[in-house]
This record gives sequence, structure tokens and C-alpha cells, in this order.
Amino acid sequence: MDLIDRHGRVATDLRVSLTDRCNLRCQYCMPAEGLDWLPTEATLTDDELNRLIAIGVETLGIRDVRFTGGEPLLRRSLPSIVATTKALPSGPRTAMTSNGLGLKHTARALAEAGLDRVNISLDTTDPATFEKITRRDRLHDVLDGLAAAHEAGLRPVKVNAVLLRGINEHEAPDLLRWCIAHGYELRFIEQMPLDAQHGWSREAMVTADETLALLGEQFRLTGLDGRGSAPAEKFLVDDGPHTVGIIASVTKPFCGDCNRVRLTADGQIMNCLFAREESDLRTPMRAGASDAEIADRWIAAMATKLPGHGIDDPTFLQSDRPMSAIGG
Repeated sequence: MDLIDRHGRVATDLRVSLTDRCNLRCQYCMPAEGLDWLPTEATLTDDELNRLIAIGVETLGIRDVRFTGGEPLLRRSLPSIVATTKALPSGPRTAMTSNGLGLKHTARALAEAGLDRVNISLDTTDPATFEKITRRDRLHDVLDGLAAAHEAGLRPVKVNAVLLRGINEHEAPDLLRWCIAHGYELRFIEQMPLDAQHGWSREAMVTADETLALLGEQFRLTGLDGRGSAPAEKFLVDDGPHTVGIIASVTKPFCGDCNRVRLTADGQIMNCLFAREESDLRTPMRAGASDAEIADRWIAAMATKLPGHGIDDPTFLQSDRPMSAIGG
């Protein structure tokens, strides 16, 4: 069985949120005081997570599993969950999206558990700007985590950056130069309407075209073909070999090629990052549903996926869950 929606897209990439908690307070994600976290009893146990991942991989054709949060490193059992996923007969590819805090101490264990690679969020290499964006003085921990991931072989180490108007957009060329020097792959992501405060506006967002213009002032960029279902449009930097990616989620949506499905930390299937409807797998699972019954519910959840995220539609409504509670 495959996870096919009404528009013929097949979901093969599962994003698994391990927790809605985070130890940063990025201003484009959540308020300074944080959020009301999920109660412990609502969060999936390790056994429940492992079971749902196994159903997705072995029954429904999932080939890539990415662990997200909140901040996935806050789940202490992460290495065990990774190892269990990697040991599945189908041998899915595994990855993690993280803020990098604590990765210095866990990168080796995660690599040994079978994690293939990491994406680390980093919007600036300036300590003052980092503290302004994240409301935490932790840049050194992120940099140490990146280095540890690279040393542990979690490559390619990818850096995800969001440019904020009036705060860090002028740093785009310097950030690319820094990533190239350290052997990391940089991807700029347009800021999306996924903040808990619902304060996003198209006017304030730094667009993909603006980002390319900023980079073009100091680098020669050549577009590469063959993106496929990957979200990033890649560009060769100064004739290579290094590249930079631009994810234009808002201005140039790639919904027609989407192959993703999301499992929240409390066991809900979201067939789109911007979905306002969720499908509950936790309740039937805890009530004794069989693997086949859960798979059928999952298939039904994917069948209702809309053709696009609809951000440009005047009737667009932001998801009730912020990004930290969905998973990247």
C-alpha cells in the first residue's frame, strides 16, 4: 500500500515530531514566555512512536524518516528511537532537524544509532544577532554542535537559515561564505506563517528573489536542474563545487511535487504543513486498533490532502498549531 492523495502525489517522506518543547524562543516561532506544552500523557510513548513509524515504513511505503520537534534532542530516548527505525527491514534513510543545542554531546551516539544526516537551524553567526532572534545566548553551543555533527559523519551537514527584514538579511553573503569554509550546505528558507503569535506578514518576509539578489552582489550563482520533490532550488556558487539552496515556500510553492506527511508528538497525522484538519492515530491505537486498521486510517488521512497550501488565497487561515508543535 502507498500513501496516495487525490492528486496522485505519493508520500514517502515522514516527518516525526518527538516533542513540542524547545529550548530556544525564536521570535518568528514562539513568544518569549514559551507556549503551553503538551501534557506528558498526550505525547506518544517510545513504543507508540516506534510502532507508527514501522507501520509507515513497512506497510505504507515510507522511505525517509526525519525526526523533528520542537527540539528533538530534548527527547532523551532519541538514539534508541533512531536505532529502532534504522533496524526496520526496509532500512529507511534517517535524518534530524534540530537547533543544534546539545548536539555536541549526542552527535556520536546518534551516528552510531544510524542517523544519516542533520539539518541545523542557524540564522546568523553574530552572537548579538543570534541572541536577539532566539532570545538565548547559545550561539557557541550551536556552532559546537555543527562541528560535532560533521566530525561524527552526519553529512552533509545542512544549515537552515531564515532571513528577517531589518535584523539579519544583510548577513546572507557572510553566512554563505562561512558555511562554505566549514563544509556545510546552506539553505535559505522563506519565513512562513507558522508562528504561534500569528504575526507573519508577506510584506515583512524576505523573499527568495531578494535573497538571491543579496547573494548575487558577492557571488555568481548558476541554477541547477533536477530538484525533484526536494524543497530547495539549488544554485552553484562561483562555478562550484559548493552550492546554496533557496526554499521559496511562499512565493514559489512546490506543492505539486510534495511527498511529505507529518506525525505530531501527540499522534496526529497532518497531510500538509498548513493543514487545519488532523487525523488521530493515537486514540485508536490506545484503544487496541490493529496495524492494518491504523494503516487504513493513515491512508484515509492522506486522501484528503489539498492541492496546495493556499497561502495566496484570500481565505487562507493559519494552522492552529505553530511550527514547534507540528515538526519541520
